[in-house]
Amino acid sequence: MRRLTWCAVCVAGIVVVAAPRGQSQAARGRLLRIIPDSIGAMREWDDAVERMIRDDGLRVRMQRADTLLPGRTVEQLVQYYKGVRVWGGTVSRQLDGTRVVSVSGTVYQGLDFDVTPTLDRDAAMTTLENVGGPLLTPATEPELVILPDDGGAFRLAWMATVHTRTDVVRFFIDANTGAVVRRYSMLQRQAPNATVIRGIGVLGDEKKVSVTPFAGAFIAADSLRPPVIETYDLRGDLDRAIEIIFENSIQLRSADIASNRSSNWIDTPVVDAHTYAAYTYDYYYKRFGRRGLDNANRRLVNIVHPVKRSDIFDAPADVLFMLYLNAFYCGECAGGVMVFGEGLPGGVYLTNGQRFDFLAGALDIVAHELTHGVTNYSSQLEYVNESGALNEAFSDMMGTSVEFFFQKPGNGPLKADYLIGEDVLTCCAPLFGAHDGIRSLADPARDGQPDHYSKLVVLPADDEHDNGGVHANSGIPNHAFYLAIEGGTNRTSGIRVQGVGASNREQIERVFYRAFAQLMPSNANFSMARAITLQAAQDLYGAGSLPYNAVRDAWTAVGVK
Repeated sequence: MRRLTWCAVCVAGIVVVAAPRGQSQAARGRLLRIIPDSIGAMREWDDAVERMIRDDGLRVRMQRADTLLPGRTVEQLVQYYKGVRVWGGTVSRQLDGTRVVSVSGTVYQGLDFDVTPTLDRDAAMTTLENVGGPLLTPATEPELVILPDDGGAFRLAWMATVHTRTDVVRFFIDANTGAVVRRYSMLQRQAPNATVIRGIGVLGDEKKVSVTPFAGAFIAADSLRPPVIETYDLRGDLDRAIEIIFENSIQLRSADIASNRSSNWIDTPVVDAHTYAAYTYDYYYKRFGRRGLDNANRRLVNIVHPVKRSDIFDAPADVLFMLYLNAFYCGECAGGVMVFGEGLPGGVYLTNGQRFDFLAGALDIVAHELTHGVTNYSSQLEYVNESGALNEAFSDMMGTSVEFFFQKPGNGPLKADYLIGEDVLTCCAPLFGAHDGIRSLADPARDGQPDHYSKLVVLPADDEHDNGGVHANSGIPNHAFYLAIEGGTNRTSGIRVQGVGASNREQIERVFYRAFAQLMPSNANFSMARAITLQAAQDLYGAGSLPYNAVRDAWTAVGVK
């Protein structure tokens, strides 16, 4: 694949990326990545942000009090041009009272074209239904946006989220020609009167399960924590699962909530999905003061048993890979749900010798998927290319962190480590070349991921190519997170990092949480992530502190500058 050559210069802490030579002059503009490199540059850019707000070039999407530093406020702003949202134009700003502390983002300048579409909203809806299917909800009607492409040109497009049979896809269609110009998947996969009963998890371990008594039984509705946490059992009804999760044509009903007649619950995926979702809520609250996915105790919904294990040999490929061998969070499905795949029947393995158990049985998988929800309600990292890889990496980082918060470090089942999904994705025979788990933060190359920016996987940004390799390229920031904690040497660069040490892992967790969930703009790339995590480390621990140096050196070791 031929890669475009870009011209980039740094001006007052702003990286200006120009279109390649030969690009059409129509509907062009300049991409500005805002990474201030001095206090003066930061103040200059903050003045520019204020001007853009006054001129309606930026609108505040979210403004909240900082949960880690009292007195601080964080803002997320979205760019508009002539009243139309500029897709990917986002700015994140941190304030101490009225004083700006940090600002970063991606905006586009020099736009000059008509924003009147030839294709009206109704025609756009018809086109989208023809290529993808009916829209999920009235709230997801097509939105007119300005869509930049990788070549520096811009087009007017209608954007909407639609469903296919077993997927939820974001489509962009040209607002003048009706052609589909971009598409990618939105499935980000992978008290008083309280009642607690005993449950058995997928790995045979005993757990305490917070439930609610109802009509002589116990239902999987958490009665201990502030948000509603419910686990629904679809009892292997594939048609209902598709209608609820993907088509949104019918709703979950109270009869779908998992229930048990005795105080000893032995439906293991229900027990683990329900308990591990509560663990993840507890981690975010205890570690960061965050109250659930949206920091406002939004309802958490889990779905288990979307299919029957016994039906696997007749299952089409899309159902096999989505509802048996996968777990995913979908903010656009049924009001926001986590879905846990059924795994493989006993004695059945993949051709590489790997065994899939119920995916709800892995704490890091549950925390990974819920963290996609946190991202959806905070930075909204765009799920393509480098921002998509950062989205996936943050979920891996937090999934791993939740493991270390609740489980003892070590190897084997129910132990905290730097593998993802190792408790339920196990290898029956290493001679086949498979491993336990699907990704390693300590050694990304073990599973074919790059561990250094020089090995970045470059793929088309569509759903057929993993949205530009978001799962592959997550290995780079994942490894930086690992090195910042544990230290070590990157195999590609040979650079050694002094981490903060396992006993101080909370420092790095707080740095990366602050960066990803509070300061990160939605179209961030790896370089911006480096700058923002360093800003977070400086905010929390000071420039030149051990955490600051560990984060800086870890990014350098993985080749991100």
